[in-house]
Amino acid sequence: MTLRLLSLSTLYPASLRPGFGRFVARQMEALAARPDWDVTVINPIGLPPLPGALMPRVYRPLLGIPPMERRSGVPVHHPRFRLLPGLSGRLNPALIVRAVLPLARRLHAERPFDMVDAQFFYPDGPAAARIADALGLPYAIKARGSDIHVWGHRPEALRQMTAAAQGAGALLSVSQALADDMADLGLPERAITVHYTGLDHGRFHPRPRAASRAILAERFHIPADGPLVACVGALIAIKGQALAIKALAEPGMEGVSLALAGTGPDEAALRALARQLDVAHRVHFMGALGHDFMPVLMAGASAMVLPSEREGLANVWIEALACGTPLVIPDIGGAREVLMAPAAGRIAAREPAAIARALAALISQPSAPEAVAACAARFSWENNAAMLADVYGKVVAG
Repeated sequence: MTLRLLSLSTLYPASLRPGFGRFVARQMEALAARPDWDVTVINPIGLPPLPGALMPRVYRPLLGIPPMERRSGVPVHHPRFRLLPGLSGRLNPALIVRAVLPLARRLHAERPFDMVDAQFFYPDGPAAARIADALGLPYAIKARGSDIHVWGHRPEALRQMTAAAQGAGALLSVSQALADDMADLGLPERAITVHYTGLDHGRFHPRPRAASRAILAERFHIPADGPLVACVGALIAIKGQALAIKALAEPGMEGVSLALAGTGPDEAALRALARQLDVAHRVHFMGALGHDFMPVLMAGASAMVLPSEREGLANVWIEALACGTPLVIPDIGGAREVLMAPAAGRIAAREPAAIARALAALISQPSAPEAVAACAARFSWENNAAMLADVYGKVVAG
């Protein structure tokens, strides 16, 4: 028997932003590839209620996203909902329901669904709960990190999250550490299942480091020799790239280069910091790195550093390990669930000297890439989908 899932996710790729929420898409595509599940995704897109010409620049590209498209065989609908500046945080679940429920009713009438899920706890969770109730269906909600660590500490959002959690057939968390944080907020611990991320081992695997460095040198003008540290993430304060740049100025880090993959509002400040510390010639801003180049960067690096303020369990942690590249990360989220062997890397305080010491240790005493990659062997999209199918099957069965 094939069960049908209606998945609600504000975080999902679209034709004009193919990298946005790609890990959510890979999960849903893996589930849809199974013979026992059929998946339809609704990806609500928030836009201010303004004419196109007056739309803030950041939102204008979203106007060109089609109402519906197929991504790897999965139908993805992109209804628009209103973003109201200053009010949207607490109103977003209701605004999403208003935009999505007519579409959900129509799709359900055409081919009935068996359950609804939300791929982000807020605002998706409360919205999915209301849609599922309107359709008379059970539902599940997944937590990924910032939805708990940010929205879970805002009283109005937490009230809505708690109400949605009480009626859910299952709650999922990307790490045990995040599951503990959910329970600490008062979300029902008995309903929480740890559901680790997946990984495409065909794409992320060890490669000859010299060949990867040659590609990076040709494409991005990164030196082909000498230690290279990768840092992958949006250029925003909570990701901690400033700490990584400061670590380059610490004793023992002479000759080490840093490759920053990502874009964001902090780029100008980070460039200025690198100049101020006289390490600008060793800091390489790569911009938004295409997914095909991500494994090349990771395989070419001696280590990956991501000094984030908070994470659930970052997909880039697992991808780097699978490429044979050890990690230097803080003791946050699921870090200790990933760094379970010495070859996987080091936990370091969010402080430049500590980061520099950890990086220097990994560079001076490298582990074999195959030993590092073995630390990520348990993560796969097939395992991810199998566990999701099992949990969701129980939700449908009641």
